[in-house]
Amino acid sequence: MKTSKKILSGLSAAVLTASLAACGTDETEQATLPEEPTGYECDDWDWDDETESYYCDDERSPHFGSFFLLGSLFNSKSSLKNSSSYKNYRSNGGASSITPNKSNSSSKSGLGSGSKGGFGG
Repeated sequence: MKTSKKILSGLSAAVLTASLAACGTDETEQATLPEEPTGYECDDWDWDDETESYYCDDERSPHFGSFFLLGSLFNSKSSLKNSSSYKNYRSNGGASSITPNKSNSSSKSGLGSGSKGGFGG
């Protein structure tokens, strides 16, 4: 009986540790991205790692395939890359130079986040 309890407690601790580690990774990655564009007829903005900008992946949108960077919409990846604003953005560090928006930076949870209470907190 004692062996079963030890195995269960060890397994529970391993599962909890793995769960907490996975949760922290997603929040950290999300906090470093700029806020998704709003006010455009596009319901599916995806992050493009190469250009460090969002692109519209909504096939029903008139902006399908367009890239969004720093308040401007570009019809293609090449028009984005050829723009002076993109060249300046990249020379200054790209997305890493943008301060994360307050909604992402204040919505942390988990260990070390300062949240009070128990599970679900």
